[in-house]
Amino acid sequence: MMAITLSIPDEVAMAIKWPQKQLDRQLPIEMAFALYGRGLVSMGSARRLAKLDKWAFLEGLAERQIERHYSEHELEEDIEYAKTDSE
Repeated sequence: MMAITLSIPDEVAMAIKWPQKQLDRQLPIEMAFALYGRGLVSMGSARRLAKLDKWAFLEGLAERQIERHYSEHELEEDIEYAKTDSE
């Protein structure tokens, strides 16, 4: 596993409008959404970085108005699921 440590200057950390106690938890979440929104990581990778389950991540996408990357394969899976669920 590759681990990267990100150093944030004190003046930048102090300027972020969150309680300082939340920064360690909130910054990886925001980074995950930003990377996913730009198409740089998959949803699974972004969720792992954010440490969020699928539903919390989808909620976060909606809150931030980030469009979900939806593949043709995922669409086929959803259609199959809908067919079996309605039978």
